[in-house]
Amino acid sequence: MPFWQLTVPAAAGASDALTNFLWELGALGVVEEEAPGVAPRLRAFFSEQLSSTALLAAVRSYQASLGALGLPVDAASTEIAPLLDEAWASAWQQSFPARDVGRRLRVLPPWLEGTDEPPAAGVRVSVVIEPGRAFGTGHHGTTEGCLVLLEEALAEVPAASLLDVGTGTGILAIAALKLGAATALAIDVDPDAVAAARVNAERNGCQALTARLATPHDVNGRFAIVLANLLTHSHLALAAEYARLVGPGGQLVLGGMLAGEDARVAAALEDSGFGARSRLELEGWASLRLDARQP
Repeated sequence: MPFWQLTVPAAAGASDALTNFLWELGALGVVEEEAPGVAPRLRAFFSEQLSSTALLAAVRSYQASLGALGLPVDAASTEIAPLLDEAWASAWQQSFPARDVGRRLRVLPPWLEGTDEPPAAGVRVSVVIEPGRAFGTGHHGTTEGCLVLLEEALAEVPAASLLDVGTGTGILAIAALKLGAATALAIDVDPDAVAAARVNAERNGCQALTARLATPHDVNGRFAIVLANLLTHSHLALAAEYARLVGPGGQLVLGGMLAGEDARVAAALEDSGFGARSRLELEGWASLRLDARQP
């Protein structure tokens, strides 16, 4: 039985919006592909029961709307084709190989657990994440950047208490616990993300992770490390909340900013009492690690 494979060019500025739209259209899976010398693209898989003509028309119409806003789109290269069941499963799984991140992490999907070459003892720890509707598999520059800076932060503050804002699959909070954090609170406004984070936490044996539906405004208390892999405008809007939630001398790890936009975020957070410690740029995305100044 065939599925539909919809291939959509996706430059950095339009990728997140297009991904969300494809899920809203009923995608069974969405894969973001980036490779040296190849333009980034999304591959989305749909049931054969849906109209290929309607799907293609809907995506091109949405691309036209994004183009009117000044975002980079390439509607002419968007295409749809049938894909057999076996090919769909293979295409989906091959897009998520095991990936070494930083000095100590290996991120892999559950179908490779037990078959992938195990990390050398004492060198890397495995984080098993099910790709799905929630964002965060370790294969995107925003997530990888946060993981690398999180590892740096935990090297300085082992056994830290941690808050993960906009947790998605829970990958950052789970990785933190695997790297030695004492507790992790993972919050998101998307019920699918909270459910995914709970499933992934159980899969990784992370009983110290609590995932719940909430915004930063709903959280009380202060944390040694606060993580947030969000877009630039969200970081700017949450600057005061970050200052409230990060304990004195604590650390803030942020991702999801296009390279060049992070300077605005760093400046806004400096006004809120944070000093920049390190910056990492991957695949056109920037991540920041900042310290809360001592009172």
